[in-house]
Amino acid sequence: MALKLNKITTAMVMLFSLPVAAQQSSDSEAASRTENNQIEQIVVTGKASGMTGLKVDTSYAVTNVSAENITRLSPKSTAELFTVVPGVWAESSGGVAGANVFVRGFPSTGDAPFLTIQLNGAPIFPPPTLSFLENSSIFRLDETIHFMEALRGGSTPVLSNGQPGLTTNFLLKEGSDITEGLVKFSTSSYGLRRVDGVISGEIADDLYIMAGGYISSSEGPREVGFNAEEGHQFTINLTKDLDNGKINVYTRQTDDSGVWHLPVPINVAGVDNSYSQIGPNNRLGRIAFGPDNQQQSYDFGDGRGWKGGITGGTIDLDLTDSWRLMYRFSHIAGEANTFGLVSEGGATTLGNVAGVNGPVTGAVSGDSYDNDTVVQQIGRWVVLKDIEAFTNDIAFSKTTDKAVFTLGYYATNFSVQDWWSIGNQQWHVVEKGGEALVGIDCNDSLASCSWNYDIDATGDGNTSAFYGALEYQFNDQWRVDAGLRRENHKITYVVDEGLTGAISKAIDYDESEIAWTAGVNWMWQPNMGMFARINKGNKMPFFDDFRDNFGAFESGDKLIKEVTQYELGYKWAEQNYSLYVTGFANEVDGELFVSRPGAPAEVLTTEALGVEIDANYRADNGFAINLNATLQDTEITNHPDPLIIGKQAIRQPEWMLRMTPSYGFELQDMYATVYGTLASVGDRFGDNGNTVKLEGYTKIDLGLQLELTEQLKAQLAVSNLTDKDGITEGDPRSAGSPNGRYIMPRSVEFSISYTF
Repeated sequence: MALKLNKITTAMVMLFSLPVAAQQSSDSEAASRTENNQIEQIVVTGKASGMTGLKVDTSYAVTNVSAENITRLSPKSTAELFTVVPGVWAESSGGVAGANVFVRGFPSTGDAPFLTIQLNGAPIFPPPTLSFLENSSIFRLDETIHFMEALRGGSTPVLSNGQPGLTTNFLLKEGSDITEGLVKFSTSSYGLRRVDGVISGEIADDLYIMAGGYISSSEGPREVGFNAEEGHQFTINLTKDLDNGKINVYTRQTDDSGVWHLPVPINVAGVDNSYSQIGPNNRLGRIAFGPDNQQQSYDFGDGRGWKGGITGGTIDLDLTDSWRLMYRFSHIAGEANTFGLVSEGGATTLGNVAGVNGPVTGAVSGDSYDNDTVVQQIGRWVVLKDIEAFTNDIAFSKTTDKAVFTLGYYATNFSVQDWWSIGNQQWHVVEKGGEALVGIDCNDSLASCSWNYDIDATGDGNTSAFYGALEYQFNDQWRVDAGLRRENHKITYVVDEGLTGAISKAIDYDESEIAWTAGVNWMWQPNMGMFARINKGNKMPFFDDFRDNFGAFESGDKLIKEVTQYELGYKWAEQNYSLYVTGFANEVDGELFVSRPGAPAEVLTTEALGVEIDANYRADNGFAINLNATLQDTEITNHPDPLIIGKQAIRQPEWMLRMTPSYGFELQDMYATVYGTLASVGDRFGDNGNTVKLEGYTKIDLGLQLELTEQLKAQLAVSNLTDKDGITEGDPRSAGSPNGRYIMPRSVEFSISYTF
């Protein structure tokens, strides 16, 4: 019985408790409360000083996800992990990269403009989104991750890169006095072959190492006829403990890509969640670009990916009994290319296609096709993108009996080099991996059947910011905090549209803005309280904002989006349960909407009102459950078209619900845990006019973990158990077309791991 209770307790702690980071809380009372309250969690993100504390004591909304929970979730991509965060709608149906992430009703046409991803507290790439690059595309999950924290609103407009939306911070595992490691093999119903490994330990007195990574290859959850998702990653993390702190340095090298899945014609028989435009008959293709119609062949099976490295570190020192230094840096460089087959308009029959000049045959098979054949224009989009950034963040903190004062300086340089040829539409047969057709004028000449947009562009950015923060504890119950940030943002950017060799757009931008936050925290019981917060932040413009809205820039528009947020939260954490409820209201003013690169931008203002719920319960008999939910109402309050005013923000669900029960029990000489997730989302709209409705859906996942021995573990995970045909988005390039992107079909993954 003692063994059984110990295993149940261990399993529940893994499920709900966040492993404590290397930084230790300066609050001994908090440490004591953690020992007696194992369901409570340590938070390391969101304080200017870098000090840790208990989640229940924070005055902002934060979600913690441990390495154990990441394993159970078995996310197919980094963006899929964000579905566990209340207030966040993540569309991860595009594959391992190319996701869309929406936060608390903030308006966006896609990508993730209101998401920052940090590694060990430093942004991996300061621009949250560039065209064809959102930050989750350049970050891969593996066994080197210790845990993730996701902070919405709160103090984020003042700290780091000043993200007013969602900041997710991934902490790497660190070595310790004990040498330990893990080897894991994974396979799946879609031909996955993946090996993960991690090892850590002490290599000299007070010098520790963690090293690990993965090698992976698979066809992907959708059958495309070739290994569509391939990659590897390797990470080293060195930590030196000092008498007054620690120094940490890491490097992470990645080469990983996967097919980019896009909206498909959902009104055609045979097109379902397993359908993919790409296959062996069309993955290789030639495009024509520039005024001289130069031609080049590309492998569109490469999809979207990341080939590059991130190197960074932290210096955390107690300079005196009351002064502390926290310095973080990060450097990133690499290629984030995109090769995709993109639908243009809806499907039709061959008899309706103009420019047919004789018998129409398949470009690969040579088969003849009649007028009843269902066809669609598919564009071959090529985006070659090189990025680089170097980020520094240094802060000095002074601690007194009641207060913590922090002064900091953030500085980053970043650059991008872009070469695009997008459009390049050709008529293809609508079937899995449908081939291109011969005997149609625009196909035969390699001229785009609809439109084309080619650019060669290069840009550099420089952002610097001074920030200050104060946290004051009046007594055991009341605490206030405030922060102020002054940011200077510079962009130089030149664009050659049409690949003519001449600069068509040139930008030299230099603007400064103020962001601030203020909050109050009231803990009327040690584990129960409320907080209130207001903040005002800015979404500064990056390269694509200028290219797509060049006329407004020339007219003197600063192109800065202002974000104002109000939050009111309730928190309660006891030994076996916790409840966090956060109400929010926000206004985003000046957001740019672009249906496709090169098209005119729409400028709008939105308001949102909502509530987030995050609840956990665990029983002594091995049962546990997590519930998180979001209710929100979004409204477009300003738009050039008066008919749009009052409509719901694009692709923002009115409600989301996620329920995850688990049950642990003895099974012969093993210990088993059965768990599942029910995720539901309400209706959304695919356009600002709310004329294209995206139906809500419910998805069920199921899993089983077996502890065969203390060192040998196995896991079986079934995603989309009922094979639901849910739609995450319509066609952002043509909202009225009958195209949509399905969630991934049912898949089964099995893994076995050995720890030592």
